[in-house]
Amino acid sequence: MTKAEIVNEVAKATGLEKVTVQTVVEAFMESVKGSLVKGEPVYLRGFGSFIIKHRAEKAARNITRNTTMTIPAHDIPAFKPAKVFVSTVKK
Repeated sequence: MTKAEIVNEVAKATGLEKVTVQTVVEAFMESVKGSLVKGEPVYLRGFGSFIIKHRAEKAARNITRNTTMTIPAHDIPAFKPAKVFVSTVKK
């Protein structure tokens, strides 16, 4: 499902205009991104959590050049679904 499809579904369900729903969806995504940039996780009860995961420094191999390189430690965004969400999707 794309962002446009989400906007269409929410507009149908709520009866709001697509432009309004699109503004709300984009504002929500910006809020989540902004919170994660600050290092604050976002918890949506019954849906899941957007969190930052820390990846440690590690050695990797470049197969084409046959060399070893170091990948520095870094943080990446991740989504952890809620148990209720997982049990609903899982059959």
